[in-house]
Amino acid sequence: MPFEIPDNLHPDCGPVAWMLGTWQGNGHGDYPGIEKYEFGQELIFTHDGRPFFHYFSRSWLVDASGEKVREDALETGFLRCHPGGAVELVLTHETGYAEIYYGEAGGGKLDLTTDAVARTETADEYTAGKRLYGNVEGDLLYAYDVAARGEGLQPRLWARLKRA
Repeated sequence: MPFEIPDNLHPDCGPVAWMLGTWQGNGHGDYPGIEKYEFGQELIFTHDGRPFFHYFSRSWLVDASGEKVREDALETGFLRCHPGGAVELVLTHETGYAEIYYGEAGGGKLDLTTDAVARTETADEYTAGKRLYGNVEGDLLYAYDVAARGEGLQPRLWARLKRA
């Protein structure tokens, strides 16, 4: 699907401009202590001309035939862009987490690592995350690694999404 860079795109957002819009597709989840599963997902990146994108993600569990079983996760936040491809990502989750990531963007890739993770009293233990997003053949591919429940940093989620 063709994509045009918006006229009002802030120059600092150039390295992540390819992410703007709505992305949909399927992914996989796995981690010690949970059963492997598949999910459907929608990611939305919007902007208003300032040096950040608003980000929203929703996912739902799917069965073996790809049919929706139930709602799953929500997260929202801001991808803050700085000169030279430096970025910050500030996220909140319905499960009681808030995260701050720092990273670099360029060449169709966004690489982020947590600097801070905060959680509510009722949220599961979670201490670190790493996210890698890439533009591969026009699709958005991502991998999300976490350190949680006493485990070291390891793969948790990955997906391939297409521009809607």
